[in-house]
Amino acid sequence: MKIEIDNLSFRYDDCYVLKDINLSYDSKDFLSIIGPNGGGKSTLLKLMVGLLKPEIGTIKFSGISQSEISKFTSYVPQNIPVNRLFPMSVLEVVLMGRCKSSSFCFYSKKDKELALDALKKVSMQDFYKRDIKDLSGGQRQRVYIARALCANASVVMLDEPTASIDSRGQVDIYNTLKNLNKNGIGIIMISHDINMAINFANKAAYVNKELFLHDINTKNRPNFINHLTSEHSHFCDVELLLGECGCKKGEGNA
Repeated sequence: MKIEIDNLSFRYDDCYVLKDINLSYDSKDFLSIIGPNGGGKSTLLKLMVGLLKPEIGTIKFSGISQSEISKFTSYVPQNIPVNRLFPMSVLEVVLMGRCKSSSFCFYSKKDKELALDALKKVSMQDFYKRDIKDLSGGQRQRVYIARALCANASVVMLDEPTASIDSRGQVDIYNTLKNLNKNGIGIIMISHDINMAINFANKAAYVNKELFLHDINTKNRPNFINHLTSEHSHFCDVELLLGECGCKKGEGNA
């Protein structure tokens, strides 16, 4: 599946947070979206999943009508709250991903098999009876990813899934996403950790109102990371930085 974004702009009141965004994404890719706070990363992701509507421009999914987009994409937002007063098992949380396909959220035997399979893909099958509130932050994130997979999504979009998780937990999450991508699931992820994002993804998009796309490979990855983390730790001259690394401003193919 491909996603085409053409000349997209979006603003809150009189302030543009995204301006003239162009992007072509293929679901075979693992795309990391990086950039400063307030640069429009989360807004872009919400536009892609349909939670917001573009003011200008279009977002098109190849071979899928607008009404079917939610059937083929799943969104894992940042900081999903856990109600500690309302018990819910891991399996019940994952089964929520089947609501789109089930009548009145009545789950069939097949739904439960799909939920358990999704948990297996994120190495959480042994926790299916546990209460979600008793899990660690990293474990909960894997459960939420399983819920997204249970919806039979072709592309999973995640907003900083490793925020507030320790280093080991972050690596586990990234490895999980990398393995899912190798098995045909498209990954689009916002990340605050540049080193992690660049090391696991094969595409990187820097977003700060405008978009700069970079194709990462083994040869140029160290140079790209060095520029971002050392010479431009605060993204002072991003256009120059990504230009040096072979990136085109405002458009790209992911």
